[in-house]
Order: sequence, then C-alpha cells, then structure tokens
Amino acid sequence: MPEGRIVKALSGFYYVHNEDGMFQCRGRGVFRNQNIKPLVGDFVHFEAENRTDGYILDIYERENEMIRPPIANINQAILVFSALEPNFSPLLLNRFLVHIEAHYIEPIICISKVDLLDEAKQQKIEQFKEDYERIGYTVIMTSIETKEGIETLIPYLKDKVTVIAGQSGVGKSSLLNTLHPELDIETNEISTHLGRGKHTTRHVELLAVGEGLVADTPGFSSLDFVDIEAEDLSLYFPEMKERTGACKFRGCTHTSEPKCAVKAAVETEEILKYRYEHYLQFLEEIKSQKRRY
Repeated sequence: MPEGRIVKALSGFYYVHNEDGMFQCRGRGVFRNQNIKPLVGDFVHFEAENRTDGYILDIYERENEMIRPPIANINQAILVFSALEPNFSPLLLNRFLVHIEAHYIEPIICISKVDLLDEAKQQKIEQFKEDYERIGYTVIMTSIETKEGIETLIPYLKDKVTVIAGQSGVGKSSLLNTLHPELDIETNEISTHLGRGKHTTRHVELLAVGEGLVADTPGFSSLDFVDIEAEDLSLYFPEMKERTGACKFRGCTHTSEPKCAVKAAVETEEILKYRYEHYLQFLEEIKSQKRRY
C-alpha cells in the first residue's frame, strides 16, 4: 500500500506526493464518521488506480497540528509582520507566538517592508528586534524591494517543513515569490481604506522552496484562545516559563499573588512590560471565554 504526504487540499481533494509523483485523492468516509479530517502535511496510506482517482486509507500519528491554518507536522513557523502597511503590532505578534509555542513549533520572526521606514521608525523597529532577541527568538528584517534579509532566511528552510503565517497584507506571498520566483503566487496591494491586505491565498499548500517545504496559507488577522487553559498561558511566554519555579505559590498566575518571580522581573525590566501586559490581556480573554461556556 503506497505512502505519501498530503501537500495540498482543495475543493474536497487531497493531493498526495511521494517518490512516484502526485496523486489526487479523496478521504475515506470513515474519517468523517470519526470526526477526523486529513490535513496538509499529514503522512498517509492511500490507494490509487491512477493519478486522479485515489483514496486516503489511513493517517499516521501527527507530531503537531494547527487549526488556523489547518496543517500538520510542522517543524517551524515564520511569522511575517510588516514594519509598515500595516503597522507592526507587538500585540498581534505575541498572540501568534502564544499559539505557535502552544503547538511546540519553533518560531522565527520576520519583519518585512523595512525599506519603508524612516530613521525614527527604523530605530523603533530595531528596538523591537532587540527585545525579542533578548527573549531568545530569531528575528530577521527583510525587504522584497532591496532583498535585505532574504539570503539570511534561506538556510532556515533547509530540511524543514515551514509554515508562513501572519496578518493579511504583510507580504507573505511576496516573500515566497522572492524566495522562489518560479512560484508566481498572486499578490495584492494593501487596502488604503481598510488598512489591511486582501486574502490572496485561498488554500493551504506545501511548496518546494530551496531544500525544504514551505506552506503558503490563507491570511488571517485574529486568533482566539479556545484551546489554551488559563493556567498554561505563562508556559507559552518563554521568559515567564523559566521563572515560574521561583514563584512562592505553585500554580501562580502572576497577577495578584505575593512573591511572584514574574512580577518581580517585570519591575526590574527583565521581562518586557508590554509583553506582561499582553499576557494579562490574553489571560482575561481566556477566563472570559471559559465563563461564557
């Protein structure tokens, strides 16, 4: 029975690739009965009489999976956030980082469109870069116009399955086109009326870029925390996670408890104040969601 990896899902079909090429398949009815949906990135068993008439029979156990975008077995995520148009948003970046950390996927922060910055805004963005590097994140500044950072980014793709994610209009598809011009992925300009980009990617697909696979995914601008528990949230802030054991109380939420190591680190500026404030905002959001249920 042949095996392969799903590299594209579109209109109810799953495109499975292996050493013999590409096979268009449908999912077995048993998956629907078990509430299982094949995902791009899945390793599967399948059968096919020809290239366009196959069926997925079984799905290997996943290392990880994401809901938005719907994809499995990802090694790393390149989170693309523009310096301008739309403006860089640490709040939205931190929201994305929490979700990536919760799925145990290695994040790389890519700040795009740096060629648009004047001197004052350049300094502000460089400060953000320094902030996140201090936490331990990899941050790469890029421009598709000047090609800044592109050569730096390419080695990170080698032998990895990488998802490219971020707010709409930040240049995800343009970045992919620069990394691999033959892809010729559709792009649209930022909407001056809405202040955000249009969704140019309609489906999830794994594309061969360099010596790795990269997922081009539909853009999205918000993420909720329905799958994250309040008591686990601080685990997805690395600078908080490393201090949790030093808090006086086990299960400390780092809000009102005395002798909290995280709050002490905020006071001494070892933890960024805006990161801590975002943590508090996310924590209240999670608690509010739970109350509604």
